[in-house]
Amino acid sequence: MLTSGQVKDFARRCGADIVGIASMDRFEGAPKQMDPRYIFPDAKAMVVMGFRILRGALRGIEEGTFFVAYAGMGYAGINWVYQPVTLWNFCKLLEDDGYEAVPLPNNFPWTNTDSSGQNPERTGLMRESWSRPVDPDKPAPDVFIHLRIAAVAAGMGEIGYSKMFLSPEFGPRQRLAAVITDAPLEPDPLYEGPPLCDRCMGCATACTGQAISPDRTIKINVAGRDVEWGEIDYSLCSRYFCGASEEHNPFMVSPEDREGFAQSVGAAQQYKVSPTYFYGRALEGAAGCIRACMIHLEEQGKLKNAFKNPFRKRKPWRL
Repeated sequence: MLTSGQVKDFARRCGADIVGIASMDRFEGAPKQMDPRYIFPDAKAMVVMGFRILRGALRGIEEGTFFVAYAGMGYAGINWVYQPVTLWNFCKLLEDDGYEAVPLPNNFPWTNTDSSGQNPERTGLMRESWSRPVDPDKPAPDVFIHLRIAAVAAGMGEIGYSKMFLSPEFGPRQRLAAVITDAPLEPDPLYEGPPLCDRCMGCATACTGQAISPDRTIKINVAGRDVEWGEIDYSLCSRYFCGASEEHNPFMVSPEDREGFAQSVGAAQQYKVSPTYFYGRALEGAAGCIRACMIHLEEQGKLKNAFKNPFRKRKPWRL
């Protein structure tokens, strides 16, 4: 029978940078639309994997000269290419040992779970008229989990004030995926290391859209532990992610561009700059939630993935 250590070692050999295991009872209290136990009621464990965002994929945006690397290599390439291949190969190990494995990569745009608040016709976590439950006791398809909370449940780190998942290895610099299985794996303890987020509020200050509230928070409980983050205006987040800030978008060169880049995330991603693997360019480069946070954590020496030179050597550019 496979051990938890063997499973985690194999996940890393398949391509994951960090791995943790959660027991399914740690999802008690999750909303129905985000509860993985409805996807696989007989599952005994969830294996959560983190895939690093290369620090160098952020370099061109930091300098204002090369924007496509973060969107292509650090965002869509991980979600749509690297994660699925890793999960395919990893799930084969469990299947070969006689256990079922459900892959949950971070590339399902058609899920019924939606908390963006961008569409007034959507209520709570449900897209109205999207689907219907097959049974009164079940959520409507498609259920999808909150991957950052899953990583907390797997003991891989914590959620920062920006709502980004922070690991002691990379800080905010990873994307997540998971596998739920009926293999009886031993779960990892919840993260007990030194706190990563010190509420410096650099994420909120540096966010180009000012989408992170500095004084309103959301609090939930995961496996008996309180988890809290700043309230996010997802409409602002999505628009500025796509380039709504004139001061941080060198592709905005005409009056028409102001309107084009200010559209909702789906339309703005298709405007002017071609999407890469179904994603448009992340033109603001996660200025607060990734770059400012990463810089702060590196300066404090909190991250295991350390570099010989600091990331920011010059004053950040602004048009």
